[in-house]
Amino acid sequence: LKRAAGSTAIRAAAFRPGGRVSSLFPPSLVLHPAVSPSISLPPSTSDQVVLYELENFQGRKAELTAECKDVTEKSLDKVASVMVESGPWVAFERQGFGGEQFILEKGEYPRWSTWTNSQSSNFLMSLRPLKVDGADHKLHLFEGAAFNGRKMEIVDDDVPSLWAHGFHDRVASIKALNGTWVAYMYPGYRGRQFVFEQGDYKHWNDWEASTPQIQSIRRVRDMQWHKRGCFTAPAPAPAPAPAPAPPAPPAAAAGSS
Repeated sequence: LKRAAGSTAIRAAAFRPGGRVSSLFPPSLVLHPAVSPSISLPPSTSDQVVLYELENFQGRKAELTAECKDVTEKSLDKVASVMVESGPWVAFERQGFGGEQFILEKGEYPRWSTWTNSQSSNFLMSLRPLKVDGADHKLHLFEGAAFNGRKMEIVDDDVPSLWAHGFHDRVASIKALNGTWVAYMYPGYRGRQFVFEQGDYKHWNDWEASTPQIQSIRRVRDMQWHKRGCFTAPAPAPAPAPAPAPPAPPAAAAGSS
């Protein structure tokens, strides 16, 4: 499939019954913008985050500029809301950077549902800053472990659905060549999150997953490289306007029988 300049260029593989790749198509999929814009790089800023023990930025608080393996060491029993002044950061549901991961880009997080929708944990216990190595992002996804099987390449783009590009939900190994990425178990950036900093991940256990399931993936944004500073999920479509009320029936004439 080839599109006009300025749109996304895609080369996709086709499956035959039984999961084999058709010889009529190359066994890979490439997703990248047709033109890579130049980006002016401002000076680096230090990471800073404010943690609150209660929702809606209430209760005891602690300010961090470096990693924290256990928030109880900062006189907090837990973290239920967060303000990220600069970042990005990755938070964890357990002490010592253990358990489920949550990406926190620049912005406000008044309760747990603003940083995750997996509904498996409603507070944070440890976190550390994420270093994005540059403005460029490049990632290779592989259907099999140890970088085997069908391959998908993503360059400077976010993919809300791998299925939409013909790459099914099985991702068993990953090479993060540039930038930092966050993947999700379900389409639309939903479900459990997995962070991929630059490096090789030969097996889904390397990113603390119990199954090789990924259905959406996006770039982690850093205010040093991106003006917005954080990722904003697409707004839902507005509800249709209600139908106008029917006109009132005409009033009966006076004195009519």
